[in-house]
Amino acid sequence: MAESNSERQRALLRRLMQWLGPFLALLLVMGLFAVLLPDRFLSSYNLRTVATQTVIVGLGALGMTFVIISGGIDLSVGSTIALSSVVTALLLRDGHGPLLALLSALLAGAAVGLCNGLLITRARIVPFIVTLGTMGIARGLAKYLADEQKVNAPAAGLGSLMAKLPEPSWLLLSPGVWALLVLAALSAMLLSRTVFGVHTYAIGSNESTARLCGVPVERRKLVIYTLAGLFAGLAGALQFARLTVGDPTTALGKELDVIAAVVIGGGSLAGGSGGVLGSLLGAFLMAVLANGCTLTGVPNYVQEILVGAIIIVAVAVDRYRHARP
Repeated sequence: MAESNSERQRALLRRLMQWLGPFLALLLVMGLFAVLLPDRFLSSYNLRTVATQTVIVGLGALGMTFVIISGGIDLSVGSTIALSSVVTALLLRDGHGPLLALLSALLAGAAVGLCNGLLITRARIVPFIVTLGTMGIARGLAKYLADEQKVNAPAAGLGSLMAKLPEPSWLLLSPGVWALLVLAALSAMLLSRTVFGVHTYAIGSNESTARLCGVPVERRKLVIYTLAGLFAGLAGALQFARLTVGDPTTALGKELDVIAAVVIGGGSLAGGSGGVLGSLLGAFLMAVLANGCTLTGVPNYVQEILVGAIIIVAVAVDRYRHARP
């Protein structure tokens, strides 16, 4: 009986860590910077800035949530964002409208995601190797299209999407933040209330069993990676809106922030677990960390060390959470 109680207590502790961990980590980091910089960090303008800075990583994390839950990984996110930002800038520079530029960015991202899915399902290559390869291909293609330099273009109607002080003022947050929240709500519904979501979790939990149960694994993976590409494409368009320039070197290493956000939020690199709310909290935590370090004058290399440490700690916590009692 004592052993049974101990097992139940450990299982309860793991569940509490899964649900409360991201909240506690976020509160800890925000509390630290609030103490160090009470006036600057907690100002309404800075909090709006942090919310806006969350958008790019947040969108990437939405797509990565589906990928990681299914037991995969996508290292091409940062390069896809760069490619989509260059595509957006090129079309605007050539006189095309913002809607066409946005749609083209989405198509560019979806194309990369579809290629990832096809190579993983048809060529039977592991996701790590496939996306490592497409990471270099997408980045190289972005540099080719941009002639290895930044592409200056009029922001047209896209610039206002990432404005820290939106118009009209009653929006409070930039349109990009609201778009992230709406897409997050739709993604959460897709994961929790549809057959597609059930299949995604099933594939990540045990792909062989899911296949035996009739889940169309290959088709689901194609959709999952294409969806991740779509989110990265939108992130690229909004990255252009934020920087007002198409930069083939932008979002370098951003895939680490995206993966860290999902893992911090409770996603398991072994697959089968994770959720949209946790990923959003993880993305917000990453933005808070970057913003706080900038305000306190912490060098960029220290931020990179912190991100790496956070990934290691988050994976270690995940291993403990999924260890057998």
